[in-house]
Amino acid sequence: MLLGMSGVMSVSFIFVSVFQVYLFWQGIDLVRKFLNFAGPAVYVVMVVLMIAIWAKAGGGLLTEVGNIFSGGERSGGFEGLGSFGAFLAVFSIMVGYFAAVVINFGDFARFVKNEDEMKKGNLWGLVGNVVFFSFITLMITGGTIAIFGEYVASPTDMVARVDNLLLTIIAAFAFFAATVGINMVANFVPPAYDLANLIPSKINFRIGGLITAIFGFVIGGLWVSTITKMGLFPFVNTLGAILAPVFGIMITDYYIIKKQKIDVDDLFSDSKSGKYHYNDGFNAKGMIAWVLSGYIAVGTVWPNILVFGLDDFFANLGGGGGYAWIIGAALGAVIHLAISNRSK
Repeated sequence: MLLGMSGVMSVSFIFVSVFQVYLFWQGIDLVRKFLNFAGPAVYVVMVVLMIAIWAKAGGGLLTEVGNIFSGGERSGGFEGLGSFGAFLAVFSIMVGYFAAVVINFGDFARFVKNEDEMKKGNLWGLVGNVVFFSFITLMITGGTIAIFGEYVASPTDMVARVDNLLLTIIAAFAFFAATVGINMVANFVPPAYDLANLIPSKINFRIGGLITAIFGFVIGGLWVSTITKMGLFPFVNTLGAILAPVFGIMITDYYIIKKQKIDVDDLFSDSKSGKYHYNDGFNAKGMIAWVLSGYIAVGTVWPNILVFGLDDFFANLGGGGGYAWIIGAALGAVIHLAISNRSK
């Protein structure tokens, strides 16, 4: 075994990684076309899987769904938080998972034709998609408990237990498309644009994507052997805790401090007299706000790093750091507003 992966897993990992680099290297137009295929394909498989599990579970499915909402032992590790507390924790984890996409929204909004199209895409692509997909996931989760007597977290394990060859083959292609599609949106496009904007004279969109792929390959290679030992929720919550303050700082800076007024010429100027030059090109107050709020937000996941009684507070809060994104974003916004000069 290589880094905890079997031979089949290693070959699959390398194949998917190479395919993603190829897809990205062809440009954003091909990425967009692939995403337009991957999204519906995943939905088709998930709906078929839901119907298949529902048919086997029968009336027991709705009973188990009720048990999930009751906050009992099958509530996924959020016992004792109550229904609303568990909802907030899960919501925060979901947002934290796509934290990079949230703060890099402009990298996707730049491709829309007008503001109305952007609003329509956000309504159906975010709100509508989350509601519908959450319903499917809930039904599948309740069904697996009713059928197998235990919570089955992985969709691939669900498909394997249904034991239908045709569904297995179709699901394999759909999960492949989903993996590549999600990686393109969440893990390739945002950092590629960030790196290109950081050193535009040396890094373009393609090179930024290649650098991202190299780091992603290393992190992906360590996923089974190292990161999964940490746990998926703690890993996602930690990542969200680091990025959440950036979101809070950006929102506060644009809407409250700058009152939605941006000098576009100065935004792209490297002049020391420019409005956004700040401290040698860095907004020191924004960085301080990020470090302070990020430290506390990460501490909600790993309370032992905190001091002044905050360690005990968050250790007793429960939810496994599920509030990390909400706390990080709120603190980032408040601290940045408190220490920044509103006249700028």
